Amino acid sequence: MRIMIKGGVWKNSEDEILKAAVMKYGKNQWSRISSLLVRKSAKQCKARWYEWLDPSIKKTEWTREEEEKLLHLAKIMPTQWRTIAPIVGRTAAQCLEHYEKLLDQAQKAEEDVQGGDAAAGEFAGADDPRKLRPGEIDPQPESKPARPDPIDMDEDEKEMLSEARARLANTRGKKAKRKAREKQLEEAKRLAHLQKRRELLAAGIKVRTFRKSRKDMDYTREIPFEKRPAPGFFDTTEEDLRAQKERLNASQVGKLLEKYEGKRRDDQEALERKRDEKR
Repeated sequence: MRIMIKGGVWKNSEDEILKAAVMKYGKNQWSRISSLLVRKSAKQCKARWYEWLDPSIKKTEWTREEEEKLLHLAKIMPTQWRTIAPIVGRTAAQCLEHYEKLLDQAQKAEEDVQGGDAAAGEFAGADDPRKLRPGEIDPQPESKPARPDPIDMDEDEKEMLSEARARLANTRGKKAKRKAREKQLEEAKRLAHLQKRRELLAAGIKVRTFRKSRKDMDYTREIPFEKRPAPGFFDTTEEDLRAQKERLNASQVGKLLEKYEGKRRDDQEALERKRDEKR
């Protein structure tokens, strides 16, 4: 059984997948983002974004004012790099690394003054303690530049790339499709209900409706952008009186419903029971 240890140096392909995943899923779903990267955990993906890939990170050379501020804050709040970083305008890893570099430079200058050129040459030939030796693993690979991808990639990396490309290209997942389908069904129900009320109103049947706010418009009673015809030469009072007389009373509603929709099922069953009893 093959054991996969998550971590290590970041590659360019992993950085690009992480950027695209953050653009799609946001900065709060790191477990979902890490599922696209086989060799990285959610914690490592979050650290990589906030320590290196975030566009707001400043990667230019340190100015004299920034160095003075860093040294002053490190003296006031030693080892509190998470607190110092936003004040200086850099990340915590950048602050720590540059602070150690400044200390090494100060130590070298002090040894140059005390020991002369011989000690200076000896110190210059010595290895940098912050530089990794062959075989050592970087404890903080999230704050270092990415390594270029090899020409011949492993099968695992190719499979990871194809799966990430397919998942990130799918802009409409199951949840979005379900919401669109529910919205379409609600709109169809609303249109069917509106059409039924209009047909009943045209037949002269007034359906009881709930009182709506003044902002909303009742499309069954009101006509949007209605333009009333201008009064003409002929008197229409007789036609209006005739229309009022032809309006249905409440007792005639049931007969009209039977005429258009047929008899109710309960009435039909009652009639069939009576016929069965007579037999």
